[in-house]
Formats: sequence, C-alpha cells, structure tokens
Amino acid sequence: MKEELLKIFDESGNHIGEASRSEVHKKGLWHETFHCWLLSVVEDKASIYFQIRSHLKKDYPNLFDITAAGHLQSTETVQDGLREVKEELGIEVKMEDVIPLGIIKNSIILETIKDHELSHVFLLKSNKPFTDFNLQREEVSGIVKADFNQFYQFAHALRDTVEVDGFQITETDEKIPIQKSVDKNQFVSHESNYLLDVVELIKNNIHNEF
Repeated sequence: MKEELLKIFDESGNHIGEASRSEVHKKGLWHETFHCWLLSVVEDKASIYFQIRSHLKKDYPNLFDITAAGHLQSTETVQDGLREVKEELGIEVKMEDVIPLGIIKNSIILETIKDHELSHVFLLKSNKPFTDFNLQREEVSGIVKADFNQFYQFAHALRDTVEVDGFQITETDEKIPIQKSVDKNQFVSHESNYLLDVVELIKNNIHNEF
C-alpha cells in the first residue's frame, strides 16, 4: 500500500512542501492533525471522553487518548478530518456540530518518533451522554469518560490520577466494563502545554448555550 503523504510546515505554520508520514515522524517535521474532543454536560456535570488505542496500533497501543484524532493527508482539508469521528467512533458529525478551538502545537518526542503536530482542535458538545459508539477495532478498543473538573486538575498537575468509567472490547470481542483510577503513564504523552490549552478552551465553552 502506498504510504500517505502529509503537508509539511515550518514552525511558524508556513506550508513548505510534502513528505511521507514515516519521513515526517523520523525527521520531526511539522504537519497537520485533526483532534475532536467529546464532552457531555448533563445537569451541570461535564464529562470528557477518551478513546483507548487499539493494541494493534504501532504508536502508543493500549493508552488513553483524544476521543477521535488523525493525520490530515496532503489532499485533505480540515473539514475532511471529521471522517475520523465517523471512522473511529461511528458517530456522524457535520462541521456545524463542532466548536473550533483553534490550532494548537503539540509535540511528542520519543526514541522511536519525533511527532511535531499543528493540531486543528474541535469540541463536540452534547447535553446527553455519548453512548452509541461503533468502534473501528483496528484503531480503537474502548471508550471511557471522566469528570471534566477532575481532568482539568489532572492536566494542571493538581492531582496525580483521574477516575474513568467506560468499556473496552477484548481481542475475543468481549465487551468489559472499566471503572478505575488512572495516572499519566496510561495516557499518550501529549505536550503539557497542549493539554493545558485544551482544558482551558473547553472550560470556557462548558457554560455556553447549546
């Protein structure tokens, strides 16, 4: 299968060409990603949702992550990124359904990858809990939610753990409930400034009218 091409940028966000995904991560080139966070607000209680990355994923298997996210290929627009919500979670979303939170720089540097992202971040907010998930199993093995205030404190390093509640589908297709306390080692290691920006932007939107 032909490797996907991504647009590449300088650190200021100027488009400077294209490169393969493997080259982008090997050389640490800036590229575009699409991030969509799901948030439900029911009776003034806000819950934020995380996906559990599939054990089949090359990068960060079995870790908690942004509800739906993916790379934007060189031929795609930001609006095309909405496919990630449909593909990964089975939720049909239109551009008018999401709240744009802006472009946030997000870097993850490991021995095996240099991931410098210009992330187009969106919020999908509902006044009902999200329950109707149809997961893309090779990408996502489960969904959990956490109290947003807890996660806000967690992102600000005011607490070491956060309580999550949801489900995971096993390799034998068994759907098992999850209810536990998790620490930062169980999350994809996004840059702290990225998470701080995200939780502040979401907090500002929680009390807006639906």
